[in-house]
Amino acid sequence: MTEPLMPALFIGHGSPMNTLEQNDFTRAWRGLGRDLPRPRALLVVSAHWYIGASAVTAMARPRTIHDFYGFPPALNEFQYPAPGLPELAAEIAEEVKPTWVGLDQDQWGLDHGTWSVLAHLYPEADIPVVQLSLNALKPLDYHVDLGARLAGLRKRGVMIVASGNVVHNLREVQWRDPTSAFDWNERFDRAAEQQLAENPGDVLKLLEHPDFNRAVPTPDHFVPLLYTAGLAAAAAGEGAKAIVRGYAMGSLSMTCYGVGVPDECPVEADGAAGIPSAVPADQSNI
Repeated sequence: MTEPLMPALFIGHGSPMNTLEQNDFTRAWRGLGRDLPRPRALLVVSAHWYIGASAVTAMARPRTIHDFYGFPPALNEFQYPAPGLPELAAEIAEEVKPTWVGLDQDQWGLDHGTWSVLAHLYPEADIPVVQLSLNALKPLDYHVDLGARLAGLRKRGVMIVASGNVVHNLREVQWRDPTSAFDWNERFDRAAEQQLAENPGDVLKLLEHPDFNRAVPTPDHFVPLLYTAGLAAAAAGEGAKAIVRGYAMGSLSMTCYGVGVPDECPVEADGAAGIPSAVPADQSNI
């Protein structure tokens, strides 16, 4: 039997407190997990594994990494015990040649950019998960190209989930206004939505947008979007469409995208989890 072509997703993950909360965004993520085809495995591209190399987790039992500061004990105690899939890691390394991707046998695991989302997409933690690093030493077009090189995995039962935030400016977080968005946040978010829908292969045109530097003061949460753009560009002209729209705390976009998902109107959402006020947002590693 031919496996269905797996969709690819970009999830705007926001605060790791979304792991524990029920809100419009987490309910939308749960809906995706229920409605989309069940994958053989998940390949997650998380903003929080941003290192000087390209690697995939290749251990049978990846650990749950609590890579943040200032959050309550319940979050630090959360575990997502999904199995790994070493044979998929090897398959990925082969798929993207001549681009080199190393096999991480024991260093990383699943960070909160991965498990805060999968806790809702697949709460039973019964689907194998492999995580791909973001190579901080490479130019942005490298990530678009690598995303496109991963496209063949979708034909073999692998759902590729990128996790970050299109707009992610922690220095301008508005603690007391959790559902608001600055005008520059909305402008850039709308420009990204149009670019992903109409011409994802040229996603780097967003760097020319007048609000880019404020919306993307650091690249880590933006780069996962480039993988979704590359996958969309490889899908015979199919764009990546917004499937959930919304904002958090003024300077975060929670917008999510899908490639190969049903053609439905996006969910308009608000009420994303916040950040504990005891630690400044830009020091909490969200």
